[in-house]
Amino acid sequence: MLKLFEQCPACGGPITITEIKCGNCQLTMQGEFKPGLFSTLSEDQVTFVRAFLRVRGNLSEMEKVLGVSYPTIRNKLEEINQALDNTEARDRAEQTAAPANSPSNERSAILQKVAAGELDAAQALEQLKGLAQ
Repeated sequence: MLKLFEQCPACGGPITITEIKCGNCQLTMQGEFKPGLFSTLSEDQVTFVRAFLRVRGNLSEMEKVLGVSYPTIRNKLEEINQALDNTEARDRAEQTAAPANSPSNERSAILQKVAAGELDAAQALEQLKGLAQ
């Protein structure tokens, strides 16, 4: 399976995921979804994070596992932190740019209430239908 695109390969614009499908039951969900925070990391960065977690953050062990120096490990950690910070900053900017009562935000609020158990599916469906009018 391919890694998610961070941006459009043709024009470089932002990517919006509009459909998700379960490989097991074939349930298909449509909407606007964002890739997870770590999906913005390169394969090399993900491999590094996995190794880092396996040694529980022990930098001496990382030196042994990867066969690189302490400064190289520190630089790689800084690179990954910067990539994650950039992604979080971009997400915050997008959230503040969207009007608070836009249909997308209202839909998200309803779905969050369902996830929190504050609404059942029938109540949420009625509220979502109200947004479509």
